Amino acid sequence: VQPVESGGGSVQAGGSLRLSCTTSGYTSDSDCMGWFRQGPGQEREGVASIDSAGTSTYADSVKGRFTISQDNAKNTLYLQMNSLKPEDTATYFCALASFSLGDGYCGGRVSLGQGTQVTVSS
Repeated sequence: VQPVESGGGSVQAGGSLRLSCTTSGYTSDSDCMGWFRQGPGQEREGVASIDSAGTSTYADSVKGRFTISQDNAKNTLYLQMNSLKPEDTATYFCALASFSLGDGYCGGRVSLGQGTQVTVSS
């Protein structure tokens, strides 16, 4: 089942947004949930990941500003984004994947959602 994101929007620099994602949950084949993003004219990059043990990893560009969390009872993933910058503008995709690669990436077999747009104005 494809993940489903919500919570994107437009905000001024320095503001905050919280993204949510509903997934089918962890299985023996899927032990990583995370967020990717793709800005205009850019490649998709990993932002944050978390595994079933609660171990989280982040891209250097978002460390200290973004926090990934999960509610396993609800199979819901969150991304709290604070101190947003214009360079955070992107489409954000929720992912359910095989394993964590670190540095904000999930890898292996990856199922992505449709994406939600985040726009940060200066």
